[in-house]
Amino acid sequence: MRRLSVDVDESAWGKARGLDPELPPYPLVRHLLDAAAMALFLWDRYLSESQRRCITAGLGMAGDLGRARATTALCAGLHDVGKLSGFQLCDVRARERLSDALRKDRGRIGVERMPHEVAGMRAAAAVLAALGFRGGDGSVNGAVRRVAEIIGGHHGRFHEVVDLDPANLDLLGGPAWERQREAHAGVIFEVLGAPVPPERVEAPAAVLVTGVVILADWLVSQEQYLCRRQRELNTSLAAHFERSCADAERLVREAGLLPVELERKDFAEAYGITGKPNPLQQSVAEELAAAVCGEDSIADGGRRGGILLVTAAPGDGKSETALEAERVLSERFGTCGFAFLLPTMATSDQMYGRVAGVVARQAGAEAGLTLTHSMAWLNSAYAEDGPSGLRVLTCEGKEDGADRPGRREADMRPRRWLRGAKRPLLAQFSVGTVDQALMGVLPVRHNALRLLALSGKTFILDEAHAYDPYMQVLLGRLLNWLGWFGVPVVLLSATLPASVSDKLIKEYLKGAGWKKSELRGRAFTAPYPGWLYVDAAGGGCAQISPMRQTEQAAARRMRLSVQVERVVHGTGGGGRNRLAVIQRLLEPVIEGEGGCALVVCNTVVEAQQTYLSLRRHVAGRGRAGGAEEVQLLHARFPGEERERRTQTVTAGLGRSGPRPERRIVVATQVVEQSLDLDADVVISDLAPLALLLQRAGRCWRHETWWEQHGRPQGRERPAWAKRPRLVVLDPLAGGRGVPGQWGEVYAEFLLQATSEILARRGKRPIEIPEDVQELVEDVHGDRGDRFAWDDPAKSAAYTAYRGKELAERSVGDVLVIPRARSVPGLHSLHHLRGAEEEWEAATRLGADAVRLLCVYVHADGTTTLDAEGTRPLPGLDGSLTSDDVRAVMARTIPVNADWFKGELDNHRVPDGWAEHPLLGDLVMLRQPCAEGRVRPVPVGGKSLHLDPDLGLVRT
Repeated sequence: MRRLSVDVDESAWGKARGLDPELPPYPLVRHLLDAAAMALFLWDRYLSESQRRCITAGLGMAGDLGRARATTALCAGLHDVGKLSGFQLCDVRARERLSDALRKDRGRIGVERMPHEVAGMRAAAAVLAALGFRGGDGSVNGAVRRVAEIIGGHHGRFHEVVDLDPANLDLLGGPAWERQREAHAGVIFEVLGAPVPPERVEAPAAVLVTGVVILADWLVSQEQYLCRRQRELNTSLAAHFERSCADAERLVREAGLLPVELERKDFAEAYGITGKPNPLQQSVAEELAAAVCGEDSIADGGRRGGILLVTAAPGDGKSETALEAERVLSERFGTCGFAFLLPTMATSDQMYGRVAGVVARQAGAEAGLTLTHSMAWLNSAYAEDGPSGLRVLTCEGKEDGADRPGRREADMRPRRWLRGAKRPLLAQFSVGTVDQALMGVLPVRHNALRLLALSGKTFILDEAHAYDPYMQVLLGRLLNWLGWFGVPVVLLSATLPASVSDKLIKEYLKGAGWKKSELRGRAFTAPYPGWLYVDAAGGGCAQISPMRQTEQAAARRMRLSVQVERVVHGTGGGGRNRLAVIQRLLEPVIEGEGGCALVVCNTVVEAQQTYLSLRRHVAGRGRAGGAEEVQLLHARFPGEERERRTQTVTAGLGRSGPRPERRIVVATQVVEQSLDLDADVVISDLAPLALLLQRAGRCWRHETWWEQHGRPQGRERPAWAKRPRLVVLDPLAGGRGVPGQWGEVYAEFLLQATSEILARRGKRPIEIPEDVQELVEDVHGDRGDRFAWDDPAKSAAYTAYRGKELAERSVGDVLVIPRARSVPGLHSLHHLRGAEEEWEAATRLGADAVRLLCVYVHADGTTTLDAEGTRPLPGLDGSLTSDDVRAVMARTIPVNADWFKGELDNHRVPDGWAEHPLLGDLVMLRQPCAEGRVRPVPVGGKSLHLDPDLGLVRT
C-alpha cells in the first residue's frame, strides 16, 4: 500500500435521511468503520465454522482464517466508497455541508448518473491499487474484479464490471474526490491491520462475502442506532471504531441473530413425546453418526458435508429423524442451526409449531426461530409481538434508480428485525416454504443474502417428491451451490422415484467438486424404508443396516386394503354417480356406529359439491349435520378462516384427541402433506399413484402409537373399520376419459398408469412399506418401455406428459443461475435484466396468482370486510396501521390470476391503498349485499362470491 498523505474529509456523508437535521449528517467514513466492525463480529459470532472455512478456501488463503476475516471486513468497509461521487449532491442539506475542497473540484459529476454501488464498482480498481491489490491477469476470479463486484452488489444486484478509463474518473469527481476515496479506504485498511490482499477469489466465496457485507450494512444502518451515534461524532476515528466493535454484539443480539448452543436432550424430552425412537430414528442417531465420524477432512476446505436421503412411509416419524440427523451432521461439519423447508404454507405453519417446541426445549427463548413464507406474519402462533418501529436506512436521497418499486422495503417496519423483508432465513433456525430457498438460485435481488443464510446451517427438505420438473431444476441448482458450501443436506420423502433422487444427489456432488465423468455409471439408490448418506469429499456411501431396516418395516407394517370404485362424474351414472358412491361408502359413519372418514377431492369445486351433498344427506337422516359432523377444508378460504379450519381438523383427527365419535372431513390436496391426521377410512378421487399413497398415509396413521400408548378417550375404532382401507374413485375404470372438470390438475398419463396398475392388482392389498417403492417406480420412474413404437397413437398421453416435463425443465434451465463452479462474472447471477425483483420471479410454473379480497358493498354505499357491515375498510385515507394491514391480509385468498384477465381495472383497491407495498397489489371483489344476502359478481364469464361455509365459490 502506498502511504496516504490526505486526511479523511468527514464532510462527505454516508447517512442523512431519518437523522437529526440539527446535527451534521453521519460521515461516510464512520459508516464504513461501523460496517467493517460489524463484519468482524459477524465472522466471529454469526458465521458458522463451515462458512468461515468456505470463505477462507475461496479466498485462496490456505486455512489462514485471520487473514480471510480481515479481508471480509475490508469488503464491508469499502461497500459504500462509491458514495464519494454524485451521491453527495443528492441531499440538499448534506450537500451544503460539503467542504470547499470537494465542492470546488466536482469534475464531471452529473454527466453520467449512476447509483453509488455502481460508482463504487467502477472506482474500485484505483482504490484497491492504492491498498496494494495487484491487478492480476484479467481473470474473472482476479481479486480486484471480485471485490469490485462485491462492492457493486451490496444493494442486492450484481453488475457487470466495466473498467473505468482513468481519464474518466472525473465522472465520479475531480482529483480531490479520488484522493478521498483512497483516504477513506486507507482508514479501513489500517484499522483492520493492513491484511495481505488475496490474489484470486472464487465466485461462491465472493457471494458469501457479499452476503456478509449486506447483512453488516443493514445492521449498522438501523435508524435508532444511527441517531445515537450521530450525537457522538466528536471522537477520533480510532475511538469510533472501538465503540463500533463494542456495539456489534448488542445489535446482533437484538436482531435475533446471535447463535445459541443447543442443550441436546434425549429423544423423548427433545421432541416432547412419550417412548423411544423408532428403528429408523435410532439408526440415524447411531449408525449415521458412526459413518460420518469416520470420514476424513480435506486439506483445502475442511470437512465438506454430505447429503442424506431418508425414505419411509407417511407417519414414520421422518421429521424427528431429520432433526436427529441435523444433530449428527452439524456436530460433524460445523454448521449452526437448520432450515426446515416444506412445499406449502399450510405444511410450513404446521411444522413451525412442532419445531418451535423442539427448539424451545433445547435452546431456550433466546434462539432465533422464524417462519418464512410470504404470509408468515399472519400466522397466529408466529405474530405475537407488537411493532418495534425498526427501520433500516439502506437507501438515501434521489439517486438514479433509487425510487423504483424494488426499494420500497427500506421503509417497511417489521415487528421484529428478523421478520422484515428477506431476513427470516438468516435466523439460526427457520421453517418455511422451499420457495424462500429457491429464490437464492433465481436472478432476483439479494439472492446472495439467501445463499449466505442457507450456507451455514443444515438444509432439511421435507416432501422431496412434491416438486414438478421445473422446481426440480431449481432444487438441483440449489443443491449444487450447497454442495460447494459443504452444507449437510437432508431430503425426506415417502414416494420419491429413484431417478429423481439420483439426479438431486449428483447435482449436490457436482457442486462439491465431483466431475460428471466421475459420477457416470454410479447410481445412488436408498433402501426403503431407510436412509442413504453420500459423503461430499470422498463420495463414499453409508446406509441403514439390514437389521434396523427390518425392524422399521416390522414396526410400521400395514396391509392397506385398496378398493376401486368405478364412478361417473356429473349428474348421470345412477348408482355409479360419484356423489352416490360416496354416500354409500359413508353409510357406516352416518348411520352406523360412526367413525372418522377423510374424503380427498381433486378440485375445490368438487370438494364443495361433495360437502354440500353430504350435509344434505346427513340432515335428511334426522340429524343437524353441522360442522361437528361434516367439515370442509381447501385453499380458497380467507387466510384466517383456513387456519382456523386446519386447526379444527387437525385437533379432531390428530394423535392426542379428543377424537370425535362421528366426523367426515372433505378436503382437497391440502391434506396430502405433513398434516398429522388419522382417519378410519380414506376415500380419494383417482390421482397419480404417489399421491394416492400420500393420501393413504392419513389412514390408520397413529394405530401403532395408540396400540402402545392408548387411544384418545379409550375409544376403539368402529367395528366396520377392520383394517386400513383406501377407496379410490376411478372414472377411468369404466373406459371413460379424465373428467373435464379436472382440467390439467394431473397428467392424463399418470392417471391412466395408476388406474391400470390398480386394476391389475385387483383386490390384492398394498403391503406398506414393502410395495411402496416398486409402485412408485411403476408409475413415476424412468422406464424405457413407456413408448409404444409399434403404435405411437397409444402413447399420446405419455408423449404429452414427457413433452410438458421437458418444457418445464427447459424453462428452469433458462431462468436459474449458473452452477457454483461455472460462474463467469457475478453479474451472471442476475442475467435477466428487469427480473431482479422477487415478485417478478416464479419458483413455480403456472403459479401466476393474485391475492383476492372479498368485500361487501351495502345499500348505503359503504364497503366493509364482513357481510354484517360491522368492519369498515380501514385506512382509505392512506393512514394504515399494522393492525389494519393484518386484518385485511388475513381475509385474502390466493387465486389464479387468469380469472381476472382483462378485468383487473374493475377490481382495483381503493386509492388510499394503491401505494402500499402489500395492499396495493390486491384484487378486490366488491360483492353487493342487501338484506343479508350477498349477490355473486360476474368475472371472466363466471360468477364469484364468498360463502361463509363453502369458501370462495366460482360457477
